[in-house]
Amino acid sequence: MVDCGFTLKETVKRLQRLEVEPSCIDAILVTHEHQDHISGVGPLSRKYDIPVWSTRGSLLSGKCGKLNAYSIIEGFQQFAIGDLSVIPLSVPHDAREPCQYLFQAYGKQLAILTDLGSYTSEIIKALQSCHGLLLECNHDEDMLWNGPYPRSLKQRVAGPLGHMSNRQAIELLQKVFSDDLELLIASHISEQNNCPKLVQESVAESIQWPLDKVVIAEQNHGFDWVNLA
Repeated sequence: MVDCGFTLKETVKRLQRLEVEPSCIDAILVTHEHQDHISGVGPLSRKYDIPVWSTRGSLLSGKCGKLNAYSIIEGFQQFAIGDLSVIPLSVPHDAREPCQYLFQAYGKQLAILTDLGSYTSEIIKALQSCHGLLLECNHDEDMLWNGPYPRSLKQRVAGPLGHMSNRQAIELLQKVFSDDLELLIASHISEQNNCPKLVQESVAESIQWPLDKVVIAEQNHGFDWVNLA
């Protein structure tokens, strides 16, 4: 599991919908210490004795509380959990030591890339051969700047350590897009400053994919199981 920002009750409820028992989870991987990503990590880990993987900076935030089992990700070095190879990716975001993850198994690569205000050459390189990509499309720039957020929050969201706009996500996608890509999930979509339909249409058009091939991760319902062939 990557991150857990829900209460323990809500997490168990969502796992049940996917027919997953919490006790079957091998590890929880933390991306950073912001509440919507980490608040449920400690309770879930303690309740079901699940080990946690985190950068030192994220762990030192103290927001996981006391953990029975954890591993520190040092220097964004690759590690393995069973047959799954995990490559932490350093990202620009306003947290202590944020990361995202690239997973490799059985000849396939899946990257999770949310919560970054900009992308780097290292990120572009890491995503070149991905078969699956969960990509942040946080906000439409016009909706953000004309919306209800205070100016300071608008500047934070749109800044280089904030969140990726639809435009930035499309730019990155076009730089890494290849025939290998078979799964694309648009995620971390702002309810105030974006529209799922706008995201789906603009992303699909940018890479000339059928509209229904771009999966939307909805805040309330997420998405169902998807497979890399």
